[in-house]
Amino acid sequence: MKGLLASFLLLTLVAPLIGANKNSNSSNTTYNVLDFGAVGDGSADDSQAFKEAWQASCMSSDDSPIMLIPNGKTFLLRPVTFSGGCKSNNIHVQINGNIIAPSEHSQWGCYETDCDHWITFANLDGLYIDGSNAIIDGQGSKWWSRSCQDENNVCHMRPNAFFLEHANNVHIKNLNFMNSPGMHLIIERSTWVYVSNVTITAPQQSPNTDGIHIQESTNVFIYNSSIGTGDDCISIGGGTSYLNISGISCGPGHGISIGSLGREGREEQVEYVHVSNIQFKKTSNGVRIKTWRGGKGYARNIVFEQIVSHGAVLPIVIDQNYCDVNFKDLCVHNLKSAVQVSNITYNNVYGTSDGEIAVKFDCSEVVSCTNISLNNVNIPTTIKGEETKSSCINTHGRARGEVVPMVPCLLRY
Repeated sequence: MKGLLASFLLLTLVAPLIGANKNSNSSNTTYNVLDFGAVGDGSADDSQAFKEAWQASCMSSDDSPIMLIPNGKTFLLRPVTFSGGCKSNNIHVQINGNIIAPSEHSQWGCYETDCDHWITFANLDGLYIDGSNAIIDGQGSKWWSRSCQDENNVCHMRPNAFFLEHANNVHIKNLNFMNSPGMHLIIERSTWVYVSNVTITAPQQSPNTDGIHIQESTNVFIYNSSIGTGDDCISIGGGTSYLNISGISCGPGHGISIGSLGREGREEQVEYVHVSNIQFKKTSNGVRIKTWRGGKGYARNIVFEQIVSHGAVLPIVIDQNYCDVNFKDLCVHNLKSAVQVSNITYNNVYGTSDGEIAVKFDCSEVVSCTNISLNNVNIPTTIKGEETKSSCINTHGRARGEVVPMVPCLLRY
């Protein structure tokens, strides 16, 4: 296992360089959305023009065709999908102008149950999405104020802004996502994806507005970005492995979360995750692993290091008995979590906590937390809780490491 982990950590250092160089001698015809009828006044529906510009780019015989969203314009889009397969494996989408979603639900042009995503890129091999810090605004405020329950008491989630699925070798950089109705950027069933220098913002009270969500994907690299939303800055779902997250400023929000895993009794796995050089600013959590009651699977071989908490309420947390109070019907109350949490390492975690405890391990009675290592952890709290303990080490032989004695901890096994 050590050999595999060492190879993965080495890969995280060099992977951002893979595929970064473009062939300067390749042909690269530009397909400007204005030439396909886009208006860019922020009011006219430019969806069809974007579809046609994409189709021209996708079917181009050039080595590196460019779909251009020009500067100085604001383009209104209803839900739109850009699909492969394309002739080129080196398509560039240059987003210099701003893109906005309709502000009213009725203007989305789809039924609520079909409005899962706003902008989708699917079934692609070789895609570069770049911008000059252009704004992609989901205008989600009116969605946030609506209950997700319909007349049959069924919850239809608010649409997500930017959805990448079934894609390989994708680079997304220099974009400013804001105010998504749901999650801002989802990476699903994809591999070799690089996200860098993005800014993601939404109000602290906006529900379920995760910054970046990764699901069923491998070899994903997220680095040098700033994220502050009403939910997780980055959330990591089942089927994810070989994920590197580095150089992230997170806050406000719920921190960086693995899970929740095992919802509705599902079996889910996450492994080989490396999270480093993170700043948490007034978040509710820092680095968190959470698994649902009744779930199965594992979260293992995970490293959190070089973490600084600026007033996170719970900087380090493992919760193997998670149950969302808003979805109690999904909790299997008579079962404990069977999602194994093992081989978790925390190195050099510093700063302060605004809560009563800085480290919380709430482990399952069925499959407890095992081989948890804490090294150089120093997180003073501003509140002294009655249940705090002086150390998180040598408890039932399950956690080990070197922890500063003043770190208040809560452990349940």
